Order: sequence, then structure tokens, then C-alpha cells
Amino acid sequence: MSRKIAFIGLGIMGGPMAANLVKAGHHVTGFNLTRPPIDALVAAGGHGATGIAEAVRDAEVVITMVPADPQVEQVILGEGGVLEHARPGTLVIDMSSITPQTSVRIEAAARAKGIRTLDAPVSGGEAGAVEAILSIMVGGAVEDFAEAEPLFAALGTTVVHVGPSGAGQTVKAANQLIVAANIQVLAEAVVFLENAGVDLAAALDVLGGGLAGSTVLDRKRTNMLDRAFAPGFRIDLHHKDMGIVTEAARAVGAALPVGAVVAQLIASARANGDGSLDHSALLRGVERLSGREVEQSG
Repeated sequence: MSRKIAFIGLGIMGGPMAANLVKAGHHVTGFNLTRPPIDALVAAGGHGATGIAEAVRDAEVVITMVPADPQVEQVILGEGGVLEHARPGTLVIDMSSITPQTSVRIEAAARAKGIRTLDAPVSGGEAGAVEAILSIMVGGAVEDFAEAEPLFAALGTTVVHVGPSGAGQTVKAANQLIVAANIQVLAEAVVFLENAGVDLAAALDVLGGGLAGSTVLDRKRTNMLDRAFAPGFRIDLHHKDMGIVTEAARAVGAALPVGAVVAQLIASARANGDGSLDHSALLRGVERLSGREVEQSG
């Protein structure tokens, strides 16, 4: 069944996600702070809006995909935002990666206006968004998840309801913890192997076929082999996510000893000017620590 969808935030992830909803037969109206992504959506068969009010006016479902808590709060809760213009009964799905506490606060504000919400952050990076193979972890009411499931099916291949409001963001925080640690140890293995004079491509082939294999190795091996760090997921954003992990873990009394070290290494990468690079560029930090010359980024 075709739905009228407003999609707010057409960046690296949001743009291809909105286009995939168009491909699935939905009427998608997009808004973004800059015009080129809106034009790209229109070229893909969608529609453009000049603001949030226009985008959500006739929408049955509103999807937001913006960088962090401040942007989500402004877009949904702020003056001129989604809750001000959406009709009662609208389903608002925030697919950004933010703190669980913000998702819970949004749910309460929306409920007071008769608007339903889901927090549905994603994993899979730009490639996953383009190929519609994202993993989507969803928090909120079971009946709202059931309504949204056909939309999620156009965006990802692993879609799971993980609990009440905020639970999706909690699972995403755990995802980002695991991914960051995986990338860091893969980067360390790459430098170790190269320093030992091993054929790196061959070594990664055999490692990928054993217990050391992972989606991270599959997706990031080319970046590391070629030192090609065009952003699929920027270090700046992973730095933000590690702050979410740290805050959420503290709130529930969970110790993250390895996560704390990786968070500091990501912060170091940003301090060294690598924030705009893909998170596979954590390799550059290991190279610095190993005494290698590293080209200036940007």
C-alpha cells in the first residue's frame, strides 16, 4: 500500500533511503537544509518541499534522518517543527542516532499531541542505505512497528522490534560500540601485518574466512588496503555516537573498559584532523602511533 511520507534530512544516509521509498511506490516529499539533495530526490521521482511545514502537512508518516540530538530536537520539537505541523494520528519515525533519553522525551511530547513515534536507528552505512540492506532496530509500540514494517522493508533486510521507546537507540549505541572496537582492532592488525612483511590482501582473505571474519572486515578491507577514506560514515559522527554509548552505559551502570579506550582513539583521530574521513581512517591513528608518516587529511 502506497503511503504519503515526509522525509526530513536527505544527507549521505537519508537521500538514498528516501529514494528507495520512492522505488517501493510511496509518495515521498523531502526537505533538507540544502537544495541539491532535494533536487536529487525529485529526479528520482519524489517531491520537494521548501520547509518542514510543507513537507509534513499531508503526510501519514514522517521520517527524520539528521545528524544528532540537537538537530532532532529542533526538527521535531522546535518552533516550526514536525510536532507543530503534523496531524494527530501521524506516525513519526526518527531514524537518526541519538540518546535514548531524547527519544523518550520526543515520544512523550508527541503523545500529548496525539502523534505516534518510533525510534528506528540504522546500521550499514552509506552502502547499506544505497543497497537497501540496512539493519534497523526499532523502539516503540508493537502496533506502530507493525504499521511501519512495510516501509522498513524498503530500506533494510534486518528489521527488528527491540522494545519500548528508546530501546532502538540503546541497541544502536551497542552497535556503534562493537563497530568502533572492530575497526580499531582491524586497523591494528593491518599495521602489524604490514610491518611483518606479510602480503596484506592475502592475509585479509584468509582472516575473513575464519573466526576473525566480520562484516567490518568485509566492508572496510578495501578502504584500508587502498588508504581510501572517502566518508561512508564519518569519524565525527562515530565520535558523537561514542559519547552516546558512554552516557547510556553510565546511566545503567555498565562498565566499558575497551569502549572507553576506543572512544579516546576516535577523539584523537578528530584532534589530528581526520574527523571528516570514514571511520576506517582509524588506521591512520595506528600508523601515527607506530611511527609512520601519515599524509595530512583534507
